[in-house]
Amino acid sequence: MNAPCYSVAMDLGVCQLRNFNSISFLSALLSAEGSHLKLENSSSGASVVAIDNKIEQAMDLVKSHLMYAVREEVEVLKEQIKELIERNSQLEQENTLLKTLASPEQMAQFQAQVQTGSPPPAPTSTVPGPPILTQPASHSSGPSA
Repeated sequence: MNAPCYSVAMDLGVCQLRNFNSISFLSALLSAEGSHLKLENSSSGASVVAIDNKIEQAMDLVKSHLMYAVREEVEVLKEQIKELIERNSQLEQENTLLKTLASPEQMAQFQAQVQTGSPPPAPTSTVPGPPILTQPASHSSGPSA
């Protein structure tokens, strides 16, 4: 679709945006240093400068919001890294303790499981657990519906 392009900067930009339909074109147009459109009419030149200033202000605002969001995300990630380092340290201590408490047979069995990639067997505990209490079913003596 060929749309007629105009000599007014805003209309020209809109026309080019419709033709290119691309954000990269807008980005290139806004970030090009020293690229100012020269217009024959001096009154519209002032409006172009005002528009340029508004665009620059908008870009600065977007930049500051992005920088704030990035800083915030960095702080969250630093906190997660700190928590993961602490958790890793705890797990390493637990692993060391378990290795010292495990019998050589258990360690050999574990190494064999790691090498074959088989899941560990269901734990068979020789330590008696708490007794399981069962309550007799209660019978209600009230009227039934």
